[in-house]
Amino acid sequence: MTEAPMTAQAASTATAGDILSRQLTAQAGAFLRALPLAVGEVGARPGSAAAVPASGTADLLRAVRRVGGLLHTFGAVFEQSWAQESRTELRWLLNLLALEPGYVRRSARLLGAVDSLSGTDPEGTGMLAGHAGAPKARALLDRQLTLARTRAHSTVLQELRSARLHALADRMTLLVGEAPLLEAASGRASAVLRPQAAAAFTALSVSAQQLPLHRAATPYGGDGLRRLGAVPAARGAADADSALAADDAPWSRLRILVKRARYALEVCARPSAELDELDAVLARHQEAADAAVTAATAARTPRITPATAYVLGVVHADQRLEVEAARYAFGRRWPELPPSPDGWLELPPAEGRGHSPAPRTA
Repeated sequence: MTEAPMTAQAASTATAGDILSRQLTAQAGAFLRALPLAVGEVGARPGSAAAVPASGTADLLRAVRRVGGLLHTFGAVFEQSWAQESRTELRWLLNLLALEPGYVRRSARLLGAVDSLSGTDPEGTGMLAGHAGAPKARALLDRQLTLARTRAHSTVLQELRSARLHALADRMTLLVGEAPLLEAASGRASAVLRPQAAAAFTALSVSAQQLPLHRAATPYGGDGLRRLGAVPAARGAADADSALAADDAPWSRLRILVKRARYALEVCARPSAELDELDAVLARHQEAADAAVTAATAARTPRITPATAYVLGVVHADQRLEVEAARYAFGRRWPELPPSPDGWLELPPAEGRGHSPAPRTA
């Protein structure tokens, strides 16, 4: 069933409940269509997931993110306990489905980094070319990440057969028929939804303003490698990991806020191409930061040679440079975007975008 755009008169008189119900109906329907495909895809690929999830899993992840984001941003018009429980279960499924593809992408990133640093091509010779520790470091990373991916696959396969997933599917089935909306949802959409969407953009703007963008003002980002932000001084390996995690945490939080703002724009039928770009930049930041942690952990593997540990240290530094490059890209793009929520919500409706069809009664 294709989406039909609303007329201007219908859009101006639609209630918040009408619009949210349409959105939830569409996304819950997508969830239920994608779920059996995703379960089949996981069962058909024992330990050999792709870096990009297959179509069923990708569609399921897309629906899960949008329903969860909608319930968070516009949660004031839903029955609170139901919305909180739904968000908790959707977050569980999201983390579960993202686990194995995340290891696959991390493996590709780290093994590609070792190959690039130790290889020779027309562009030049890698700084680790011919280094005795490079093959051993690559084999160690490959072995550890393959084991982690296999364990993740087993976990996902077990959980996708659990009663918890069936209960979530039942919850989505009921959502197709009727969402538990409060009386506030009967108000005009512009009066009810716009302030809540604006709050999502305010949270995004406040979070971005608190980032140390001055430290990411140059493409190389050497200052960001040598000096972290306002985090405790590291006194050992564990403390160093904690310091880096604390330095990365605001950026990870920002990515969540960018996604929520994107989904708020979708509900308001506004274009979100700029936020799509920011999300891609912050995804690159997250993956490079996670890869750096994996390289550092591998370097502390007992009984490896000093040459192997050295190569892993270089790979760790390489991934931290990727982190700084992503921060620089964000810092270049962010000032060009609208400075206030009104700037986003005053954009003309996305061309060709409409609202989902009205929900059917159960």
